[in-house]
Amino acid sequence: MASDDVANLADSLAKTQVNEGELSYKGQGLKLDNAQSVEEMVKEIEQFDGLRALRLEGNTIGLEAAQTIAKALEKKSDLQCCHWSDMFTGRLRAEIPPALVSLGDALIMAGARLKVLDLSDNAFGPDGVKGIEKLLKSAACHSLQELRLNNCGMGIGGGKILAAALTVCHKESSALGAPLQLKVFIAGRNRLENDGATALAQAFQLIGSLEEVHMPQNGINYPGVTALATAMQHNPQLRVLNLNDNTFTKKGAIAMAEALKHLRNVQVINFGDCLVRSEGASAIAETLKEGLPILKELNLSFGEITEEAALEVARSVQHKDQLEKLDLNGNSLGEEGCDNLREFSTPPSAPRTPDVSSFLSFPSPDKLLRLGERRSSLIQQQVDVLDVTKTAEAFLKISSVYKEDDEEVKSAVLESIDAVLSKAFFTPTFQGMSFISSLLVMLGLLKSEDKLKPVKVVPGHLQCLEHAVKQSYFPREHITVLNAFMTRQNKSLEVCSSARDRLKFSLQKLTPES
Repeated sequence: MASDDVANLADSLAKTQVNEGELSYKGQGLKLDNAQSVEEMVKEIEQFDGLRALRLEGNTIGLEAAQTIAKALEKKSDLQCCHWSDMFTGRLRAEIPPALVSLGDALIMAGARLKVLDLSDNAFGPDGVKGIEKLLKSAACHSLQELRLNNCGMGIGGGKILAAALTVCHKESSALGAPLQLKVFIAGRNRLENDGATALAQAFQLIGSLEEVHMPQNGINYPGVTALATAMQHNPQLRVLNLNDNTFTKKGAIAMAEALKHLRNVQVINFGDCLVRSEGASAIAETLKEGLPILKELNLSFGEITEEAALEVARSVQHKDQLEKLDLNGNSLGEEGCDNLREFSTPPSAPRTPDVSSFLSFPSPDKLLRLGERRSSLIQQQVDVLDVTKTAEAFLKISSVYKEDDEEVKSAVLESIDAVLSKAFFTPTFQGMSFISSLLVMLGLLKSEDKLKPVKVVPGHLQCLEHAVKQSYFPREHITVLNAFMTRQNKSLEVCSSARDRLKFSLQKLTPES
């Protein structure tokens, strides 16, 4: 790569958004009524090579404008993420379904393979679900991993249409040898009630790949809860289950407790305001005694649970080393019951063995060493390398505890860094340049329009980066980009001048001559 090209790339990165392949109009409050109002947007979409994500949330888009945008998307085969929440504010209900049909048809025509579809906060009702029915059944959604339809007013009818579409998607994708692997489903505040929830439960049971299910505030009673409980048993990778503010009662809570016995990966359970009652809480406590080994959060608040049942729950989680939060607020405990519950708090003199989450949240050399000999593989498993921001954050958290003069800590840090970055760069879908961009933002070398904020740079950050760029897994083209930024004057690195100079020297040595 010629030096001029590198400089141009560095300048381009410094001026544009961080996320690679993303075009964002998020939160701009645009009122887009007709073709003329979206001329500039259409031009940018058409000229954006490799468009992977389009953010339209926080604007209001009319039918003609949507149809014009759709025309521009017909050739965008790389599109994977449609962040289209809250984009029909103030529009007539009749406008929304045909707008959705136009956008969906464009994605199908383009041959796109979606990973994320977010249409939350659009209040389009059952007719809106009909507007995306064809898209959900098509090959464009065979690859779908996240479906977000929070607060859309789908109702029972919309829930049934959605369930049927997901079922068709799974069956047709399975027939082609690559079944739908939906991981995240969010549909809170949709008035699904029992019939809508039951229809979706049947689809979930068939899909079997769910990791997060969020369906709060849907007016679901025990028949729907029981159907969902049965479905969850068929999703062994489930990590998060949020059914807040539905009505379990004793029957639903017992059914859910039985289902949870079959799940080993659940980390977060939110059954708050679900009226699980004492019998249901006791059943859940029984499950907790032997099951749910990696549970981190349990919310049973406002469930009409009495003191005795609450104490059963508290006793059942005493051996949960990873538990961070138990919420029993708003139950029928009384002052004495609250005092008795406090006795089950972990005493300060008996600190828990730190887990990877604890280390990454509040890193320290001691916590890293106490993770044991398998620390690098445990950290590697914990970090989601498909999320470049989280990968960059993990790199900085780990490297922050680096000690040049402590051989044990130094070795542990570098092994962990190698484990995470090698996994990332050897993953075919890893967006390497986005990772570098995020890293540069966090080190204060690049401005960002996103939520990313610079960290306080310490020598370990630069020392570990110097180590990483010398490894075979680190792409040479990224070294060239890093070198272009490091040669610029930057105040954020002045406190680590020695480590900075060593990194600059190594990058210049590794950068091929133009």
